[in-house]
Amino acid sequence: MSTTTPGLPPLVDPAQLIADPYAVYRGLHEVGPVHRIAGTDGLPAWLVTGYDDVRQALGDPRLSLDKRNAAPGGYRGLALPPALDANLLNMDPPDHTRIRRLVAQAFTPRRVEQLRDPTRKTADQLLDAIAPQGRADLIAAYAAPLPITVICELLGVTPADRGDFRAWTDALITPDPARPTQAKEAVGSMLAFLTRLIAGKRANPADDLLSALIAVRDEEDRLSEDELMSLAFLILFAGYENTVHLIGNATLALLSHPDQLQALRSDPGRLGAAVEELARYDGPAPLAIRRFPVEDITIGGVTIPVGDTVLLSLAAAQRDPRRFSQPDRLDISRDSTGHLALGHGIHYCLGAPLARMETEIALAALLDRFPHLTLDTPPDELRWRPSIRARGLLSLPVHLGVG
Repeated sequence: MSTTTPGLPPLVDPAQLIADPYAVYRGLHEVGPVHRIAGTDGLPAWLVTGYDDVRQALGDPRLSLDKRNAAPGGYRGLALPPALDANLLNMDPPDHTRIRRLVAQAFTPRRVEQLRDPTRKTADQLLDAIAPQGRADLIAAYAAPLPITVICELLGVTPADRGDFRAWTDALITPDPARPTQAKEAVGSMLAFLTRLIAGKRANPADDLLSALIAVRDEEDRLSEDELMSLAFLILFAGYENTVHLIGNATLALLSHPDQLQALRSDPGRLGAAVEELARYDGPAPLAIRRFPVEDITIGGVTIPVGDTVLLSLAAAQRDPRRFSQPDRLDISRDSTGHLALGHGIHYCLGAPLARMETEIALAALLDRFPHLTLDTPPDELRWRPSIRARGLLSLPVHLGVG
């Protein structure tokens, strides 16, 4: 699982975090709350796994998201053009505060509630399409198209303008090693798509979030052009990616735990609490966005030098036995309050209310329509996205139990 460097903790092998993450986390919890890992860019990073330490670090202003605070040569992430890079995942206050306030109203509980009926309609239409087939890949046919439809409707992106969005996001998260230019090509395609989209909205504004953001840019001068483009990119990308995996992982967890599935079917009123437990049990984002200390900082008794890359493991924190009793057990009656699946502090997931609503509706519609739904492949043959940044299935074959 590791290699040893004199004077430093063992180096965690990221390949094992992909192959069997929760087994690795169990071992790490027994060792301590802070570890070294080969990071997502191949360079060494610090991995924080203890719940208390992760939660505190998520809100610590000494841990910066701004890549300019990385030590020289110590971080090599995905290179995005300025038009996509000026987003909330790379910002600290005051710019982060300014931009987050501009879009916060789009994700209030009231605004999200207005999307509930359209979301249920979309879910029902998707299920109508697969019902006659008897079998389906729930990722391709349901978990993926549902959130992209919802987020595009929120922004005001028509079906004709959505492009091959899933292929682009897949290429950014897990590029094909056999295609070394794939991620760069996806970035170019996405930038061209957003450029056309914003130009079209400028020419023909409508009652949607993107038109409102353009007005903030053009009429109020509260956004730069790069910030506008980057914000549209982040809302589309994050609003789609995390929800796909949350729906897919939750469905698999229920199908793999028949007792919990039956408990939910027996009492649908538990659905809201069940989604919180499902998010804790197997959330979509194993890691929070990387951070860089602006000064030497001590976490879990380990001193991390200024500028080093720090990775906060949300997934490990969710399975910390010091915070959650029997953490590897799915229990929809558990009080999962305080889970970190969607973050914590000022960088808490902006779209969390929307993701929760979509997941509740997706599960409710699916379980209502197909009371005899089962997996259509052995669980150990399911394939996961080969990434330590995203926890999601590549496919989820199911038998619908009809016909």
